[in-house]
Order: sequence, then structure tokens, then C-alpha cells
Amino acid sequence: MGADVWEVGDSYEAYVGRWSRLVAAGFVRWLEIPAGRRWLDAGCGTGALTSAVLATAAVEASGPRVTGVDPSQSFLRLTPAAATPVAGDAAALPFRDARFDVVVSGLALNFVPHPERAVAEFARVARPGAVVASYVWDYTTGMQMMRHFWDAAAEVVPAAADRDEGPRFPICHEPALRAAWSEAGLTEVTTEAIEVPTVFAGFDDFWEPFLGGQGAAPAYLATLGADERAAIRERLRSRLPTEADGTIPLTATAWAVRGRRPAETARTRSARVPRGATAAATPSPRPAEA
Repeated sequence: MGADVWEVGDSYEAYVGRWSRLVAAGFVRWLEIPAGRRWLDAGCGTGALTSAVLATAAVEASGPRVTGVDPSQSFLRLTPAAATPVAGDAAALPFRDARFDVVVSGLALNFVPHPERAVAEFARVARPGAVVASYVWDYTTGMQMMRHFWDAAAEVVPAAADRDEGPRFPICHEPALRAAWSEAGLTEVTTEAIEVPTVFAGFDDFWEPFLGGQGAAPAYLATLGADERAAIRERLRSRLPTEADGTIPLTATAWAVRGRRPAETARTRSARVPRGATAAATPSPRPAEA
């Protein structure tokens, strides 16, 4: 089976990036973070969430206050100039403990091989009292463009069901997100469904991004023969809801989750510091931040 592909920024933007920007803006508004906070965007991709933070959140203007981490250099080149791009893995963040006031991740957690490790890392680099939050597409029913594709693909090629993002990504469900945050020791955990309109100008606007090879569905489509691709295309053309003007009005829903790293107490501080040592003298198990 072909792997999911997330490397080419322009193809990603045409496929799902334009819609993820709408969700990112709603997510940042939902967080309601005060001014002057230091943010980390883990798995920043092409910078949709980073841009929303810079545009929507009250971030200090005295210098970059948002750091974006992603393993793809191609994506990092698209990071907004006001942010600091860092190559890295969300499950092994290259920062010291308790570094950030807000740790966020948008549409990336489901692609981390062990998402529980990533959430633990989010909590580790968050300062006591910091907000840790994320959002992921609801692949089961909420991301309609993908749902239509996988349903049509499975009818043409039954084996396509094995590549469907719905069953493959169990973290993309509200109970799983809530559990992951709680298990990482985060408190005040809440969730929210964020729905945005995804209106396509016509069938070509819907179909052509699936030919770009970026993401699970386009990567799978690229493995099929021309006849199978054509059959999937025509099934989609016949069933997508189309208005009289040719537009295709769909919606996309993401599940968002937020929690807070508990504030330190004298007891938890003493538990972390070896006897006879001071907190300042305790070496960090991680390299200093970039």
C-alpha cells in the first residue's frame, strides 16, 4: 500500500490547505489566548495554524513569538516570515522542558506514528499553567470531500477501504482526543467541533487536487490504473451535490481539544529536583531550543 505523502506545499494547498486555514482561524478564536504568549505550532505544515495565530491571536509585535516545527523542509519554507521555523519531530521536540506558554498542533496528530508520545511531548515543553491544544479532521463523516472520495473508491476497488482515513486514524474522534489529553496529565480538558464551508467552484475544482499526490487519498489514487481512476471520477461526478451554477457546497468538520498543564506546587518541584541540588542546576534531558 502506498504511504500518505505530505511534502509538496503547493499541492497540499490546492487539496486541503485552503480549507484548513478556515479551521485554523476558528480554532485560535476558540482558544482565547491573552497577549504576549510564546506559542509552539507542532507539525506546522505549510503554516496555516501559524498564520492564524499571527493574524488572530494577540501576539507581541516586538519579535517572533511563534515557533513552527515540522519534518518537511518544503513545508517549512512556506512558514510565515514572522515565525521561527524549526525542523523536528512532534514526538521528539527539540526544546527544553517548560518552554512555551501555548502548544498547539493542527491536522498533524493523526500522522504521528505514536500520537500519545506527541501529546506527552506537548505537555513536556509547555510551561506550568500553559494551554495545550490540537485539532484533527473528523474523517469518519465530517470531512465530506474525503468521505465522498473513499466511498466511491471502495465501490470501484474494494481494497481502497484499507486506506480510508476514517478507520485508520482512531485519534480523530472526540473521545480519543479527550482520553489522550487526560492520559498526558493535562487538566481542564474540553473539546469542540469546528465546522467550515468547503464550496468548490465546479467538479474540476473538486477533482484536480486529488491528482496532486499529497495526502492519503491523492497518494492512493496515484497507485491506480487509468481505468480505475476514471471510474472513481465518474462516480463522484454523478453523486456530488451540485448547485445550478455548478458549485459543489460541502462542509468540513474538525475536532478540537484543549487542556492545561497543571501548575507546579512546592511538592512537585521538590520531587523533580535531586536532594542537595537546585532547580537551576538540574540538567535538561533535551537540547536547548533552536
